[in-house]
Amino acid sequence: MTLLSDFDLYLLGEGSHRRLYDKLGAHPAVRDGVTGTSFAVFAPNAERVSVVGDFNGWDGRRNPMRQRDNGYWETFVAGAQEGQRYKFEIAGPDDRLLPLKADPLAFATELRPATASVIFDEAHLPRPRPTPPRLNARDAPISIYEVHLGSWRRGDGNRWLSYRELADTLPAYVRDLGFTHLEFLPVSEHPFDGSWGYQPTGLFAPTSRFGPPQDFAALIDACHREGLGVLIDWVPGHFPDDPHGLARFDGTALFEHDNPLQGRHLDWGTLIYNYGRTEVANFLAANALFWLDRYGADGLRVDAVASMLYLDYSRPAGAWIPNKYGGRENLEAIDFLRRFNREVFGAFPNATTIAEESTAWPQVSQPVETGGLGFGYKWNMGWMHDTLDYIGHDPIHRKYHHGEILFGLSYAFSENFILPLSHDEVVHGKRSLLGRMPGDDWQRFANLRAYYGFMFGHPGKKLLFMGGELAQVREWNHDTSLDWHLLDEPRHAGIQALIRDLNRLYRDTPALHELDCEASGFEWLAADDADRNVFAWLRKGHGGRDRCLVAVNFSPNVYYDYRVRAPFTGRWREVLNSDSALYGGSNVGNAGWVTATNEPVPHLSLTLPPLAAVFLVPEA
Repeated sequence: MTLLSDFDLYLLGEGSHRRLYDKLGAHPAVRDGVTGTSFAVFAPNAERVSVVGDFNGWDGRRNPMRQRDNGYWETFVAGAQEGQRYKFEIAGPDDRLLPLKADPLAFATELRPATASVIFDEAHLPRPRPTPPRLNARDAPISIYEVHLGSWRRGDGNRWLSYRELADTLPAYVRDLGFTHLEFLPVSEHPFDGSWGYQPTGLFAPTSRFGPPQDFAALIDACHREGLGVLIDWVPGHFPDDPHGLARFDGTALFEHDNPLQGRHLDWGTLIYNYGRTEVANFLAANALFWLDRYGADGLRVDAVASMLYLDYSRPAGAWIPNKYGGRENLEAIDFLRRFNREVFGAFPNATTIAEESTAWPQVSQPVETGGLGFGYKWNMGWMHDTLDYIGHDPIHRKYHHGEILFGLSYAFSENFILPLSHDEVVHGKRSLLGRMPGDDWQRFANLRAYYGFMFGHPGKKLLFMGGELAQVREWNHDTSLDWHLLDEPRHAGIQALIRDLNRLYRDTPALHELDCEASGFEWLAADDADRNVFAWLRKGHGGRDRCLVAVNFSPNVYYDYRVRAPFTGRWREVLNSDSALYGGSNVGNAGWVTATNEPVPHLSLTLPPLAAVFLVPEA
């Protein structure tokens, strides 16, 4: 009795089996009237393979697997049932037994430090609730709340909240704050808490830290019920060398390169996938589709893309191997990323993909057909670094760094950008966002409010890591909850109220999102006022009067009668002022509206509050 059909083996051999998760791994089944589980695994260089587990006393003699074409092994174990643990016992090419290996396609796992795979019938997961078809569109408002599930909120005794408990609280909280999407730091199973999920060993299994897979599905469904898109951090760039994992899986470098100059990251001590190997590229591409198919995720944010693109990434001279043309580009990784994006958008046209790419690699978010990598969006790391550097200076010195704000607009429309204030910016001694702000307490909070206003007025989709809305004082700690008690203090509650109102304004104002990725949606009004630390610009939507004027004063001075051009005369409403007393500010502003006069040209005479951003729209 064969389990993998000849057609399956053909597709697996040519690397085009998009749903290999339907065939490989462990699948409860009934064969010839007998209930059990079928197992299949790729181990082409093994001398022999057995499946061991709770169903056979972990005895490798009981259930040897049969070798099929192209290096695949299969067996059916009568009586093996959902919930039982298992691994593969593999003898390498020298016939020596390897450490027991977890299933690369395990759909559930034990809780760390245990490492066994768990039989789970993922085909019976409930079908995910659909989300609006244009949720990820370039002209849609996209504001992302980035979350580490283990430290957003904790229960009594500092315990993790379960997926079910998170489903009861997290989506409603995020929706109340006005975000459109939730992004989860990696949820694939991983052995080390301190990796935050970025060193996965079980790419097809939601981590068991917070409950079983069906409960993770319930969390995504709860997000969809609130109208939120769900993005999952996905890590095809590297994997750890834990003995139970993919490293030397069949006694050889199967998933990784054998040569450490190609196969190991110096920064993280992790292994690099061999993207040029047909079966590895197929494994990764199918894994991406799996999260969209089985769990209904709305997109994938791909971690550390730069480390995939460059053969010399973070390597000294002589410690890397050039490509066949003598260059530094990883041609196999480039081909894989293009394949990944083609297959995701081909199978799930309403989904999206996001690249964390920190270099100037061209056309990351342009179509594959025109020479791009094919991502939907790219994180704007340059904007993040430059603007955080600027805002970290005392206002008296900011005029010498004026160009750090301007520079981002010189390339803002070269990609479909997301502006990320992510988890990476609040760890490892970088301080919290509030902790980066100069001045006394009043100035620090005002600076943060102004910076958030600047971000929401700037072209590009938005991303904020959890805790940013609380004005978290300390750095993020993955082992504890956010400091929710801060909301008892008016200044911190004011920051949260500002984020809620900025999200509402961003969503409800077409000029602030429709042309986020188009140069035609932006016009400078004041770009050279370095001495006063003032910037002003106009955002535009598709409609003729869809306009929003944004002015940001990064100095602690109040400026009266500050004149900026207006596209037309009439009344302009001040729809948001980050200096409002509602947010903890000094309540300096424009009393709700300003009239644009026509002497000698249409202009507005504004009052610019200290360390604040103001938004004005024309009355209809």
